[in-house]
Parts: sequence; structure tokens; C-alpha cells
Amino acid sequence: MDEEDFSASSSKQYYPYYPHPQPHPSATGTTTTTPTSIHHAFETSEFSTFSPARDLTFDFSGKWATDILLETATAIADRNSGRFQQLMWMLNELSSPYGDTDQKLGSYFLQALFNRMTDSGERCYRTLASVSEKTCSFETTRKMVLKFQEVSPWTTFGHVACNGAIMEAFEGESKLHIIDISSTYCTQWPTLLESLATRTDETPHLKLTTIVATKNGGAPGSITSGTAASVQDIMKEIGNRMEKFARLMGVPFKFNVIHHGGDLCELDLSKLDIKEDEALAINCVGTLHSIRAVDNRRDMMISNFKKLQPRIITVVEEEADLDVGVDGMEFVKGFQECLRWFRVYFEALDESFARTSNERLMLERAAGRA
Repeated sequence: MDEEDFSASSSKQYYPYYPHPQPHPSATGTTTTTPTSIHHAFETSEFSTFSPARDLTFDFSGKWATDILLETATAIADRNSGRFQQLMWMLNELSSPYGDTDQKLGSYFLQALFNRMTDSGERCYRTLASVSEKTCSFETTRKMVLKFQEVSPWTTFGHVACNGAIMEAFEGESKLHIIDISSTYCTQWPTLLESLATRTDETPHLKLTTIVATKNGGAPGSITSGTAASVQDIMKEIGNRMEKFARLMGVPFKFNVIHHGGDLCELDLSKLDIKEDEALAINCVGTLHSIRAVDNRRDMMISNFKKLQPRIITVVEEEADLDVGVDGMEFVKGFQECLRWFRVYFEALDESFARTSNERLMLERAAGRA
């Protein structure tokens, strides 16, 4: 299935840092790593005297953003407000969402740290997601997803491996049902429809139920953007095009979408409409990392899926745990892993896209929200 058939400001922006943090509408964070309680914010009495004369020495010839951001996270863990204020001021001066990789990392993580200190992450995330909806349409999303998969193996490799395993598990079955829990806008399934159409035995009936979670709004490998309303419009158009392509391939096909607005661990499995005579597969791409790694919630979700007795469960995930700890060194360790992972992602975008690419800007902003 070709792409067209499936589709049928350079100025520097800063995010001002205030010595006494106040909620700032331009800052951002995520609902997954920013707790909603206020115990992370410094109390006024805990701030030490701001000392701009303190020696700050960093090597700006290399990956300076990593050094400064880790120092800032350590200052938060140590509750060293003077050091924290110095480093935030430095990040504000050096960072830009339109610069090189280090400047972008500095800019987006500056926003996230500021949100953590002011406990404004969820509110600012909702604001940024609402802004992204204004430019989120089926056409812009189509171009972004297809271009990302054209230049990057991040999702394509996972799709190919999962499809091969699903086809093997479904061999000889006449009624198939795939539960798809991912945020790559069904780009995995046209090639599987082609494979089903060329099977040597009778062409099976395929039902595809796609679970669209709109809570987190984008991360590497999980390139959803926009709010629930815009995603619903996009999925409706995708469903129409998938059904059209299935008819072209001669595959009996039914497409369902379930929009889920909370933690995926709380998904109501009774809505999946699974029939006894269907061979079931569950496909999870970029799913588990969106569930917080507390109280064995990820294991619980997989256990719930197993109760449905699927022929196969396929899982594709990033090799990173982006769940930031609450306080102290747990927070620093989790922050360091997030920083490492997002550097890899931004560097990959830098190698794959032109600097002025609209698709690259959309992906970077989605990563910034994450």
C-alpha cells in the first residue's frame, strides 16, 4: 500500500526563570512523571541565599546540557536552592527550542524542571496539548508519521517483527481479531492486510480493534499529538481508509476504535467485543512505558490480557524506563535515564530531518511534552 493511498518562527524563545517560582503558562511537564501533590516544591524557608558569584565551570565544547541538567536535578534532590537558581538561570540563557540538540534538551528539560518545582506540570501539559490541536489534522499527522517511519527504523522494525509473529500464530484460522494498543495510527496494518490477501488458503475475516489512549500525548516511538477531539477525527479518517484498502485487497474487514482517557491498566476489557470463534492477538507498541511502574501495574495489565486467552501477545518497547523517582537519588537516577533517552531521540531526529522540517518540529514538540 503506497503512502498516498493510505493518506488519500526561527527566533529564539526563552522560558523565563523566576528566583521565587511561580506557575508559568509556557512551561511544560507530563502527567506521567510530575506528581500532582505539592510536596516536591521547595518551601520559602528552605531556600538558601542566592549566590551568583559561586563558581560554575562547565565544558561547553561537548554535551553541556547533560552536565548542567544533571547538576540541576542534583540540586533539587539536595534541596540546594542557591545552586538550583544559578543553574536554572544558566539554562535559560543557553537553551533554545530552535538550536542544536543540547540547546533543545536544555529548553525542554528546563520547562519540565520548572514545572516540577511549581507542581504545575499537568496544567501546563493540558495547555500545550490544546495548542497542538490547532495544527493537528489528518494530513499533518499522516505526513509526520510516514516521514518518521521513512527515515527511522524505530517503529518499522517492530511492526515487521510483530506482523510476522501474528501471521504465524493465525495460520489456518478463518476469523481473526487483533487488539491493537499503540499510538502509531495503524501504520502497522496495511502490510498485514496484504499478507492475508496473498495467503494460499481461504482469505480470513479480520476484525481490528484499536485502543487509543489520549492521556500522555506523545513520546519517542509513540508519536501521538493533539487532544482527544483531534485524535478522534484522525482515527475516523484512518478507519475509512483502512476499510477502503481492505476492500481493494479483498479481505473481509471490520474496524473498531476505543478511546481510553486514563491509565491503560484500567482499560475495561469488556468493551473489546471478543467472540469465542475468533483467534485473538494482542499487539502492544509503546504501551507499557505509559503505565507507571508502581504496584506491579504493568504486570497486572499483561496478566489481564492473558485471561483473554490470545494466541499471541506482541510487545514493542523502548529500552528505557522513563519513570522518574519521587525524591533524592531516585529522582536523579530516573532523571538521568530520561535525559539519556531523549538525547538519543533528538540526535536521531537531527540526523534524519532537515532543520526546517515541519514534521521534525512536530515530533520535537511532542517529545517536549513527554
